[in-house]
Amino acid sequence: MSPRYVISAASQFTRYQASTVIQRSRLVQFSSKRCLATRKYTPDHEWVSISSDIATVGITDYAQKALGDVVYVELPAVGKSYEAKEQMGAVESVKAASDIYSPVTGEIVEVNKNLEKEPTLLNHSPYEKGWIAKIKVRQPEEFDGLMDEKGYIAHCEEAH
Repeated sequence: MSPRYVISAASQFTRYQASTVIQRSRLVQFSSKRCLATRKYTPDHEWVSISSDIATVGITDYAQKALGDVVYVELPAVGKSYEAKEQMGAVESVKAASDIYSPVTGEIVEVNKNLEKEPTLLNHSPYEKGWIAKIKVRQPEEFDGLMDEKGYIAHCEEAH
């Protein structure tokens, strides 16, 4: 795949490969069976994966690369409810600040407190150690309206 150019928050060009925008879905072991853990994406560059009725939310690798070194993460409050597409936090970097939107409707049941001490986890591990919040999902059908990996990559290539 040929390199693409993206205008970052600092209006500089950043070179990237479309295949590095996100990590591939991964296989997860459940007892003796294997199944594909599916991740979905929003147009605002949040990712979400749902296990049972709990959604784990973070920002995409594409978003963290555009932001640059993250210096602060405003986490949502545990116990607070959000509608899909409602602002639930923010990320500040050396280049810019960006709001974080809830990809699904539900209540925050856990936040990643490690981000308060080490916000660069969003840069180093956006899909694993850099998750932002866990949400008890109220409307699981909203998950179906989000982009899959292929759709998200196409969105990133079109938008930039």
